[in-house]
Amino acid sequence: MQRLALKYLVSAIAAIFLTSMGIIAQNPQGTPPPTVIYNPGTQNNFVAKGNNLYCAGFIQTSKFETGLEIVGGDEEGETRLYEQGDYVYISGGSANGVEIGDEYTIIRPRGRMHSPFSKKRNLGVYATEVGLLEIIDVRREVSVAKITMACDNVLLGDLLKTREDRVVPVKRADEVMDRFAEPNGKSVGRIVLARDGQESVSKDQIVYIDLGAEDNIKTGDYFTIYRKLGKKEIFPFTNNETANSKDLGYESFHYRGGKFSNQTPRKGGSDGTGDVVTTDKAKSGRPNNLRKVVGEVVILSVKERTATAVVTRVIQEIHPGDFVELQ
Repeated sequence: MQRLALKYLVSAIAAIFLTSMGIIAQNPQGTPPPTVIYNPGTQNNFVAKGNNLYCAGFIQTSKFETGLEIVGGDEEGETRLYEQGDYVYISGGSANGVEIGDEYTIIRPRGRMHSPFSKKRNLGVYATEVGLLEIIDVRREVSVAKITMACDNVLLGDLLKTREDRVVPVKRADEVMDRFAEPNGKSVGRIVLARDGQESVSKDQIVYIDLGAEDNIKTGDYFTIYRKLGKKEIFPFTNNETANSKDLGYESFHYRGGKFSNQTPRKGGSDGTGDVVTTDKAKSGRPNNLRKVVGEVVILSVKERTATAVVTRVIQEIHPGDFVELQ
């Protein structure tokens, strides 16, 4: 390593010497060479890329196009699972207008989506996007395609949809998230599902909300994620008081110091001698709109009654059933 460094140092000194002697020209025009400036910040200006961009999935009410599907593979005698770089046959050729270079998104409808968290009875059919492919050879009735991107295993029978250029929202400058923000009166929905059936979601993961085109939702809209204060989490927490208002078990016979427990609520009334004010009683008089802000999402794509979103910021873990409010 030291010899290599010394070699480069000697070469540099020699180049400087030869240039000063006029043996090596600095530049034919005599102008200094251009300076290349690399700005790493420009690489991360979008809220989604790769898997989150092309394989986010969606829930739609409209019918699926079933004209093109994957019907075979050159390795179908050895496997039923296909991945990036594999070659497959699709059920369409020149007779169907398929041409070399055409690109398609591979989609897989999974079934009708029902959610106990949404008031909408018909959200649509949930479909996963599992990758992209490109046509490399066309016959009359079938074509050969290469899988150029696979986010999951590709299967025979998967449907194809013409690849669309997707609008990727640009990241906005982060502002301090107000954990105690009050409702703003704008559109409110719920997270009805997370990709891959996850029940605890964090930053850069995909969720689906029950607001869509019929609610005037647009790609790039930001939503605050919150849950109503007092609602139980994944792990239920009981608020019942378990300690007695008096605890005499640890007092001495002489000093009698254990009459009052330090783990029970206050006594009611202005004179401090009424009934114990329990946790539930203390909550009973507060407003109903208290909430806990837990994160933020931005919309990637919009369907009729739902939208696909990516989590951009979190304060704590997010769950299906959490509320979303348009910012």
